[in-house]
Amino acid sequence: MSKVIVGMSGGVDSAVTAYLLKEAGYEVIGVTLRTWLADDGEEGRCCEIDDARRVAWKLDIPYHTFNCTSDFDEKVIKPFVDSYICGLTPNPCIECNRYVKWERMLYAAKVLGADYIATGHYAYIERCDNGRYAVKKALHDKKDQTYMLYKLTQDQLAHTLMPLGKYSKDEVREIAARIGLSVASKPDSQEICFVPDDDYAGFIEKSGAEIPKEGNFVDENGKVLGKHKGIIHYTVGQRKGLGLAMGTPVFVKEIRADKDEVVIGSEASLYSDVVICDDVNFQSIERPEIGEKVRCRAKIRYHHKAADAYIEMIDENRLKITFDDPVKAATPGQSAVFYDENDCVVGGGIIRK
Repeated sequence: MSKVIVGMSGGVDSAVTAYLLKEAGYEVIGVTLRTWLADDGEEGRCCEIDDARRVAWKLDIPYHTFNCTSDFDEKVIKPFVDSYICGLTPNPCIECNRYVKWERMLYAAKVLGADYIATGHYAYIERCDNGRYAVKKALHDKKDQTYMLYKLTQDQLAHTLMPLGKYSKDEVREIAARIGLSVASKPDSQEICFVPDDDYAGFIEKSGAEIPKEGNFVDENGKVLGKHKGIIHYTVGQRKGLGLAMGTPVFVKEIRADKDEVVIGSEASLYSDVVICDDVNFQSIERPEIGEKVRCRAKIRYHHKAADAYIEMIDENRLKITFDDPVKAATPGQSAVFYDENDCVVGGGIIRK
């Protein structure tokens, strides 16, 4: 009987994951990683220990907690703050998965003598014909979470189970209710766990970092259009909250951190058919040779519908995506993720340009 560590956040998805694996015959151990604690003692939505402990007791499985707050601060929060100060729009959940959750859960598995770790993500782990591992889109596209998992390594994937790939959210809640779990109707978290009020700029201002001051809104030719309140308050594609009376709808086209400038343009100016990425990771294939083109479908944000494209390494560190049709508001700091014809993740990278 294989032993598996289940990462338990205190939510319904990880609770049902633990139940399903126990029913399948695994020896299940519940683990919660404490990643963040607010100044008032409030826990992040990814580490609500009391709810997780109650679920473990109900399922009659051992339960442990691991303190990861220093790792989370170094590898997630500080890069998050630095990115906004540099005019980027980061996705901290992707970094947390790769550098905190999986690293620490695999460590817990080693300490506790487990063969696998498991999570409540809506995705599959696929072993490709070439022997490599990749995350594959969930059966129900509405809940698919593969975008957040593209940075996982081959070793991490080889030791991971994801049993929720075939279920809808309603089905998961029904299972939880049927077996009497108190979290069956617990609402999903819609925000970043360490910014519970969704006020990114306010969080950054309280971080102690040196915050960019007011600067100029400028048009694409450099003409000053007005004053903005600091680049951390804006992201590419933003329309609301600019405070500019231009007569027609305008959008943030670019953020120039070196000049404290926010470039304003029309909606049409947001479209591009070429996107440059770095910090690239590959899953279903080996890293392509420089100049080799790979056909795929690529998405440039979590809720973007993957679009036809091809990818090409342009040097050792950077990759170019060429879309068949232009895409709107490719945002520096966000991730672009690539899929093959079988809905497996080919790889992904951080958008720079």
